Amino acid sequence: MRVFIVTGSHVQDALAPPRQLPDEGFVWIACSRAYFSAEQVQVQSSLQALTGHTLLDLHVSDLLNTQLPSGFDLTSHYDLMVFRRLAACDNRPAQAAVARTKLSGPPALRRIDTSPIGFAIFDRVLLTVHPEDCAIREAYAARLMAASSGGPAPASALSANPQALSQSPDERSAGARGIPLNSADMMLRILSQVVDAYLDLRRDLSRQLDHWQTELINPQTRFSNWSALLEARLSLHHLDEICEDQRIAMQDWAESLASWALTGAAQQSREHELLQVRSRDVLEHIDRVVRHVQRLEHGVETAVQMHFNAQSNRTNGIMRTLTSITAIFLPLNLIAAIFGMNFEVIPLLHDRAGFWWILGGMLCIACSLGLVFWRKRYLSQPPR
Repeated sequence: MRVFIVTGSHVQDALAPPRQLPDEGFVWIACSRAYFSAEQVQVQSSLQALTGHTLLDLHVSDLLNTQLPSGFDLTSHYDLMVFRRLAACDNRPAQAAVARTKLSGPPALRRIDTSPIGFAIFDRVLLTVHPEDCAIREAYAARLMAASSGGPAPASALSANPQALSQSPDERSAGARGIPLNSADMMLRILSQVVDAYLDLRRDLSRQLDHWQTELINPQTRFSNWSALLEARLSLHHLDEICEDQRIAMQDWAESLASWALTGAAQQSREHELLQVRSRDVLEHIDRVVRHVQRLEHGVETAVQMHFNAQSNRTNGIMRTLTSITAIFLPLNLIAAIFGMNFEVIPLLHDRAGFWWILGGMLCIACSLGLVFWRKRYLSQPPR
């Protein structure tokens, strides 16, 4: 468990939750799902001491459920957000416990872990429950400490998330990219980082599916990886469902945010407006992921249809050629069958030049039919 006490422009990395809230700011309690499961009593006691309220048993079960879809719920004291991440994970043995939450299909899809992250948003306390290997928490904690100190984040803490290194210290510390104003603001910042983590995987995923599409359309290759392609289509469909759940959860949060009662203070109105802007920004990022996933699904379906259309066209071309050749030899077979009858008197049968006349006639018929079929492109090379 990691605890951060955010007061104005200062962030303190504490070893344990404080016994009371600071005069200003809020407290971020970040723990793993295993720690939250083992230390529920301690976490609930800390929430009781800081906020005067605890989590409902049903919400505790939601935070511990690794198969729960993205969703939003609210009470009179706190809001609950469960958000399934789209994070890249490695193949370490520690990942075996959460392997069932990974997608199947190509390697780029198999690296996407969809374990849920839970958020309990109080007025001045944010409780987050992460998977064991959540690099999002460490990367954002490093960014938060860097924004407080005004210096760059440690490279070891940000190595798992290159996006945090793409900004200069000044950009991370200034304006809207600085320290969150409240617990809801921090939740939205983390969600934005969770969604953006998928954007790093788009290139590898697109490259893999483009390679399959090229193999499907290439007439010189025989595509045989149908099982992996089917798994990829199913995984993309599942990914689309996850993004839809994320969008519905964010829309529910935005509707709840719009119903907040404001006292009329300028600072509070500004913070509320900033939360609405960040909510729309997260929704826009989710829409980008949804559009990309749907575009990949459509691309795979189109490639499969083009593959079978090309196969059908090649088959039709081959059958047309074989039919044309059969039509050329059909009258020749008829002539040969007539002169093969066992009659005593057949014209040209006893003529010394009869064989050559018949052979010449058959050759003229074959050449005439071949020329006609060639001009009609019945004997052209099948399309590739």
